[in-house]
Amino acid sequence: MNKPLLVVVLALFSILSGVALWQHGYWGLFAPAFSSTAAAQVLADLGIALLLFLVWMWRDAARLRRNPWPWLLITLALGSFGPLLYLLTRREPAGP
Repeated sequence: MNKPLLVVVLALFSILSGVALWQHGYWGLFAPAFSSTAAAQVLADLGIALLLFLVWMWRDAARLRRNPWPWLLITLALGSFGPLLYLLTRREPAGP
């Protein structure tokens, strides 16, 4: 995994999220998703993608003998921050 790229993505996403949160508040981040079916579709797509990532994280963490719960809870509470942080802290198993 390209960790420097993950750091850049996480940093830029953190800045964007911080500005959006500052300007609109937590619930304001979701308000546009209910303003049209197109926006709702984007939110549903994000939800499906995060659900698939939750399943993958659960299985990957079990395979690597990591506790999956912190990453699952971060994902449920903060969205894409969970998978980004999981990938950033993930270590490949040693040996074949």
